[in-house]
Amino acid sequence: MKKLLIIGGAIVVVFILLIVLTNMSNDKKLANNPYGTDDLQQETIDQLNDKNYQNIILPDDLKEEIESGEPVTAYFFSPICVHCKAMTPVLMPVVEEMNVDLVQYNIYEFEQGWEDYKIEGTPTIIHFENGKEVSRLYGNYPKENIEEFFNEVVLK
Repeated sequence: MKKLLIIGGAIVVVFILLIVLTNMSNDKKLANNPYGTDDLQQETIDQLNDKNYQNIILPDDLKEEIESGEPVTAYFFSPICVHCKAMTPVLMPVVEEMNVDLVQYNIYEFEQGWEDYKIEGTPTIIHFENGKEVSRLYGNYPKENIEEFFNEVVLK
């Protein structure tokens, strides 16, 4: 019985240590994050240092950019979407190579985006001009299709 208590106590200590270390790691990642809040889902926290997710836009800022009438291209993604996880590493190098200004909207954190922009699924790229949607690309596409969308819609 004594051995069982010792083993059980050791397991509890290990779990407590894991929780403390995870919280310390999250606190470090959350410092100066682009979301303006520390109340983020763990999947978003895990992406904070990912080079592919560094142009995050907040809902009010996206709305303001669209309403300004200037062209805006927004990438709606979710950190729990397997299609986003596959497409983003393909998309972001294309964005850089083609010099496309693409803002990233985390629809997992800002769920009002589903309704505000009539998002049916992720990933979705929408290009806006003069305050209105011009075109969208919905789904996980290869590099060639992304380049075609940018050439025909965004960079025309």
